[in-house]
Amino acid sequence: MEKTTRFGIEIEMSGITRKDAALAAQTVLGGELLYGGSYYDTYELKTFDGRTWKFTYDGSIRCETKTRGIKESASRLYSVELVSPILTYEADIENLQEVIRALRKAGAFTNSSCGIHIHLDGQPHTPRSIRNFVNIIYARNDLFYKALGIEASRARYCKRMDEHLVATMNRAKPTTFAKIESIWYEGYRGNRDAHYHESRYHFLNLHSFFHGHKTVELRGFNSTLHAGEVRSYIVLALALNSQALTQSSASTKKPQAENEKFAMRTYLNRIGFIGDEFKACREHLTKRLTGSAAWRRRVAA
Repeated sequence: MEKTTRFGIEIEMSGITRKDAALAAQTVLGGELLYGGSYYDTYELKTFDGRTWKFTYDGSIRCETKTRGIKESASRLYSVELVSPILTYEADIENLQEVIRALRKAGAFTNSSCGIHIHLDGQPHTPRSIRNFVNIIYARNDLFYKALGIEASRARYCKRMDEHLVATMNRAKPTTFAKIESIWYEGYRGNRDAHYHESRYHFLNLHSFFHGHKTVELRGFNSTLHAGEVRSYIVLALALNSQALTQSSASTKKPQAENEKFAMRTYLNRIGFIGDEFKACREHLTKRLTGSAAWRRRVAA
C-alpha cells in the first residue's frame, strides 16, 4: 500500500443537521465555519492549513433523527454528506478518524441509504493500470460485495463490473485513454460531461476519471461512523490502487469460494495488509465472510 497517495472521501450520514456536523468537525480541526449556500445548502469548514471540509446535501440520503432513541423521519436539513479535502494516509488518517468520532458523539448516524465513496488520485495511472484496476475489481466482485455487506438496496449505486465491458477491454487491450474512454461509455446515451452520468454508478467508477477531477472512484462501501471501519475501507482502496499501478497485468479469474475468509485474508496479505498495523483492518474486512482465515480446507480431526 502506498501511504502517500492522495485521496478524498465522501461519507453520507443523517441524525444531525449539516451545520451541527460542521460544528462537530470544527471541535477537532479548528478553522472558520462558513455558509456556502446554493441548492446543496453547504457548510464549509476552512481549516488553518488552507483546506476546506464540506458538509453538503445529498438527495439519496434518507433523512432521519432520533427521539429518545427511536428513529423518525426528518427534514432535508438532516441529509449530510461530508466531503473531505485532498488527504494522505500518513498525514491525515488520525484527524479524519477523530472527526468521525466527533460526528458520532454529536448524534450523527448512518442508515441503509448512506454510502462512502473514496476518490483516488488518477494522475499516476496509465492505460495499462486502468485496465488492471478493472480486472482486479471484476475478479473479486463477489468476494468484495459479501465482505463489505453491500445490500440490494444500495447495489444500484455501486454495480458490479459489467462482464461485457471487461471482455471488450481485455480483447482490445487499449493503449490509450481515449480508447478506454470509448469502451467505458459504450452503450450509454446522453452527455458524457454530465456529473450524474449513469456510468458512474459502479463499484469502480471511471466517469470521474474521464469527466471529473481525474480521480478513480471506489463506491462499494456502506457508510459507517465507526472510525476503524472507515480506516479499513481507505486502506483497502489505497492497496487496490497500488496493486493496479504496480502489476504488469491483472487476471480476471475469480478466486476459489469454498472458504471466503481464507481467500480474503490471503489476498489482503498479498496487497500489503501485513503485521499488527493492519490487524484491525483485516478483521473488519473478513468479519462478514464464512470459513476459516487460518485454513483453506477443514483440518481432519
